[in-house]
Amino acid sequence: MVIPLAEPYDMSRELSFRPTAESLTDGRRFELLVHAIKDFAIYLVDANGYVTSWNTGAERLKGYKTSEVMGQHFSRFFTPEDREAGIPDVALRTAREKGTYEAEGWRVRKDGSRFWTTIVMDPIADDDGEVIGFANVIRDMSAEKAAEEALYESEQRFRLLVQGVRDYAIYMLDPTGHITNWNSGAAAIKGYTEEEIIGRHFSCFYTEEDREKGEPERALATALRQDTFQNEAWRVRKDGTRFWASVVIDPIRDEDGKLLGFAKITRDVTERKRAQDELDRTREAISQSQKLEAIGRLTGGVAHDFNNLLTIIRSSAELLRHTSLPEEKRARYIQAIAETAERAAVLTRQLLAFARQQPLRPEAFDVGTRIEGIREMIEASLGATIQFDLDIPDGLPLAEADVNQFEAALLNMVINARDAMGAGGSLRVGAQYVSQIPPIRQHAGTMGEFIAVTVTDTGPGIDPAVLGRVFEPFFTTKQANKGTGLGLSQVYGFAKQSGGEIDVSSRPGFGTTFTLYLPQAKDDAVTPVPRGASSKLPDVIQPRNVLLVEDNETVGQFALGLLTELGHNVTLVTDGRAALKEIHERGQRLDIVVTDVVMPGMSGIDLAHQIRQQWPDLCVVLTSGYSHILAEEGSHGFLLLEKPYSMEGLLAVIREACGESSGQQDEKAAAGS
Repeated sequence: MVIPLAEPYDMSRELSFRPTAESLTDGRRFELLVHAIKDFAIYLVDANGYVTSWNTGAERLKGYKTSEVMGQHFSRFFTPEDREAGIPDVALRTAREKGTYEAEGWRVRKDGSRFWTTIVMDPIADDDGEVIGFANVIRDMSAEKAAEEALYESEQRFRLLVQGVRDYAIYMLDPTGHITNWNSGAAAIKGYTEEEIIGRHFSCFYTEEDREKGEPERALATALRQDTFQNEAWRVRKDGTRFWASVVIDPIRDEDGKLLGFAKITRDVTERKRAQDELDRTREAISQSQKLEAIGRLTGGVAHDFNNLLTIIRSSAELLRHTSLPEEKRARYIQAIAETAERAAVLTRQLLAFARQQPLRPEAFDVGTRIEGIREMIEASLGATIQFDLDIPDGLPLAEADVNQFEAALLNMVINARDAMGAGGSLRVGAQYVSQIPPIRQHAGTMGEFIAVTVTDTGPGIDPAVLGRVFEPFFTTKQANKGTGLGLSQVYGFAKQSGGEIDVSSRPGFGTTFTLYLPQAKDDAVTPVPRGASSKLPDVIQPRNVLLVEDNETVGQFALGLLTELGHNVTLVTDGRAALKEIHERGQRLDIVVTDVVMPGMSGIDLAHQIRQQWPDLCVVLTSGYSHILAEEGSHGFLLLEKPYSMEGLLAVIREACGESSGQQDEKAAAGS
């Protein structure tokens, strides 16, 4: 039996007049409101489920007009499978017994198409509390359902993708670092099943030493600070074995920027590391082999050069033993010894420059003046068969570099050119200002202000196959025992240390050009003493009380004799402790301490610092021939005299240490006499 709950809506009544707010009853207002709602299907059914009212939204969503559906059972809107399952009766019974029925499900339109809905059904009771019908509110959620299903399918596909990856451990952490999910790759790499690892802190994969250092916390902090963390390190599997892991950690945030956790990807790259380690060991072995070969070539070349120098020194010394030699010849042999010793010192400096451990003393100097100053030496080296031309423009800016090293580098390039022109030719040395260094040896060009010094010969040129190796240490195309292969590598080391560059260009049959780039001098660069300044010993030297500290007996006795000959009163001790004892005993009667740096026990630098603390007025001079000491010149705060030193050099550093100029020295000496 159909129980009408409200008078069926008759549209003709609206057409007959336009009601005013005052003329409407409360029921009529509610009826108009319900029919105005188009996004929701709102209709009533009686206690048995037959439709008794139908709004505009119901017509739009379900496709039935009011006349078509009134008195029809509401089960017609359900799918056949839901009707077979008795869902309409369940809905009525649930609403009656529990006071409401809410659900989502498929419903069927008049045309047979389906749409996903949310349903709310509430019972309607009379004044006696008896249920006389039900109010249905239905909304079409098909679009939302489609989006949800698409998202679900996407998530499922992504989950299958992540789970299908077995070469990477892919899992998530909560904001505190505890594991929230686990893929099959993680299980394969780390050895834990999902049930074993979910909820544990990810630090369990770290080595014990890394946990003690706080590496897990540092990784998360870095990921938060830099928005990612990437690293390679050892990690630990469930069975305790270690593997080399490539790790990436990225923070995960919601739309508002709130931290939800971390995405963590780990890959086992142990085999790659082993291969790299093996490659490194192979390279090291090859490098060691090359070093040994280079040392052999160096030993042969340097031994040859030093033996030649020692032959001159020894022969001259043997001849000087004969007192019957006339004074002219004795002076000649003495000069030969001095010059040969200087050549030996130059060879040593070349070795240090090659190792980039030769301390440089950069100065502002005029390139043209310096080249002109050694012109006679260049022409003498070239011989009569090679024509020499010098092309230096006027007004060239000053260069800034170690002057002595520059001259040595230039002579090296000149000698190489001479050796290349065995049948004679011409050599041109030029210089010019340039505003940049062009690209050299696959390096990008360098902007700046430079002086480019060129050495161009007309020799046979250099074979392109070896052109790229000419600056390699110990590499030489000369015959055996004709050179060390250090000449051009010394030039290369000098150029690099000076902040410049060296380049070479050559065409077989057309000669070769070497270009040395030196930085232009800055305004505050040191200007050297003019060339030709006198270096002879003064006629009168102010005697001083000198404490000499030298552990090498031969060197100590030589320096003792040298200082004594200069008129100083010298005491020789062989170590730092003996030096301190001597100073305690002699008190203020010492003027200066000259000490070697490298000695057993207390070093010369330690001795100098102790002297400065206890006797601040006592002058100290350090001496050394070790490259690492020379490279640190000035860092210890004391004057340093480089071995081998000359008589003039020793006298000059003593005068400087005592704070006297040459003029003051001479005045004091004259006054004392």
